[in-house]
Amino acid sequence: MSALIYLIIAVAVIILLSAAIKIVQEYERGGVFRLGRFVGLRGPGLVFLIPFIERMRKMDLRVVTMDVPSQECITVDNVTVKVDAVVYFRVVDAANAI
Repeated sequence: MSALIYLIIAVAVIILLSAAIKIVQEYERGGVFRLGRFVGLRGPGLVFLIPFIERMRKMDLRVVTMDVPSQECITVDNVTVKVDAVVYFRVVDAANAI
């Protein structure tokens, strides 16, 4: 009987630790929300949270490339021009992006 209680306690501790410890990579920032309200950013490394009260949303700070599909446009002098574009962007301020 006592072995079953120890097993239940061990499983509960593992679940609590997995909810409390998060890893933020060096190219990410973690926005921490406590009860749904933004409380601050966490930098790279191990982040400890209060289980079931705090949540973290990761924001990627790397450069993102988006390809805009090519389109055909007609100019003022009735010439058809094919336009293609590539957009590069990155998040500079993670707190405002969240």
